[in-house]
Amino acid sequence: MTDWPAIVGELAGGAEITLVWQNELGGSTYRIDRADGAEFVKWCPDHPEFDLELEAAKLTWAGQYVLVPPVIGWGRDTESSTWLHTRGISGTTAIAPEWKARPLTAARAIGTGLRALHDQLPVADCPWGWDVADRAHLITTPENRKLINQRPETDLLVVCHGDACSPNTLIGSDGNFSGHVDFGQLGVADRWADLAIATYAIDWNYDARFEDDLLEAYGIERDQDRIDYYRRLWDAT
Repeated sequence: MTDWPAIVGELAGGAEITLVWQNELGGSTYRIDRADGAEFVKWCPDHPEFDLELEAAKLTWAGQYVLVPPVIGWGRDTESSTWLHTRGISGTTAIAPEWKARPLTAARAIGTGLRALHDQLPVADCPWGWDVADRAHLITTPENRKLINQRPETDLLVVCHGDACSPNTLIGSDGNFSGHVDFGQLGVADRWADLAIATYAIDWNYDARFEDDLLEAYGIERDQDRIDYYRRLWDAT
């Protein structure tokens, strides 16, 4: 009897398997430890928020320009669940104990990493969107749908990560940003759509007083109106 889906065991082929992440929707991520490095398998039941085939395409596209986990394969293992298999990249999640103990270092690494992502991914070549109109179908209540028409003027269109929460930034042993993971929501949007959530996650994982350190490392002054709007949109979707 195992604690992981059968496909994970098949892909591991006898290598050690460790559960590293679970979400509230039933999805899980597993690390497979091999002699030549780690691999990861993301597994999830079908849900509107998850499309692992699409994430594989986004990783492959983004990997032409920035460091992302290389895709080994993906597939459907049952009628109602899919999996995505990737190679690991260097660094540890920004919410690992060593970085939780050094929140200023973590906040600055997240900020510099997000700026690098926004600078290097080409908007003109990105086939996916993540702006307000692209996310409108996820807003279900009449009160929240008012947000669609309250969208602030665009500051700067970039290719957003789409889930710029702290765990999705990797930090190297030197304390510097080393890469990103989880690109399922990647798409073109105002950069504040990412910045609002990156700073939001500072509150959840460290302390709100480090939000401005993230923004300083990114190289931008705080825009509270845009932060408030994109946080409300995040909560609504």
